[in-house]
Amino acid sequence: MANIDLSGYNLAELKGLQFDIEKEIKTRQHQDVKKAREQILEIAQNMGISVEELLAKGATKGKKSTGAKVSPQYHNPADNSQTWTGRGRQPKWVVEALGKGKSLDDLRI
Repeated sequence: MANIDLSGYNLAELKGLQFDIEKEIKTRQHQDVKKAREQILEIAQNMGISVEELLAKGATKGKKSTGAKVSPQYHNPADNSQTWTGRGRQPKWVVEALGKGKSLDDLRI
């Protein structure tokens, strides 16, 4: 890369150059993205793959669990509306029951 002597420029000129450089960088990035998109579409068309297929397969590959709820495994004998799945932090009523000598099996639904 060529070394450019910037010592002869005043602050306003340097800021103007900075603005022009940032603008040119953005323009070139957009051009690169556009070119890459066109190349990808061309490859997909040559392979007989639609864009929807291409995007759908890529989107599902790294997908994790669906986030389905886990059914409760334990309930509070004093209040059946209070339940716990057995995952995560134990609710206060579970801690209290265990402290009173009960086991998790006693609280199982």
